[in-house]
Amino acid sequence: QVQFVESGGGLVQPGGSLRLSCAAPLIMFGIYDMAWYRQAPGNQRELVATITAGGRTNYADTVKGRFTISRDGGKKTVYLQMNNLKPEDTAVYYCKRPSFLSDNWGQGTQVTVSS
Repeated sequence: QVQFVESGGGLVQPGGSLRLSCAAPLIMFGIYDMAWYRQAPGNQRELVATITAGGRTNYADTVKGRFTISRDGGKKTVYLQMNNLKPEDTAVYYCKRPSFLSDNWGQGTQVTVSS
């Protein structure tokens, strides 16, 4: 079972930026679509952004224009650049292959947006 490892979270003021990283030790990382999810307290986990193996991206309406997902095949890492953060972006962020229900969720990385 692959273990995704998320990092880069923290406490940031509204309007600030963070860059999240996800180490994805997949043997054939380059052939898989990848995605970032988040879960706020009391809410269901939601899909934030996806990136296909070919680099095509898609975003939830709530983050479109502020977040950018990218990937580095050599490092087997997926990134989420988050700009103009808002308090409602506060959540634990996770990465995973969106098409693999069998993938385990990692521990995630906490993002807190507060003044």
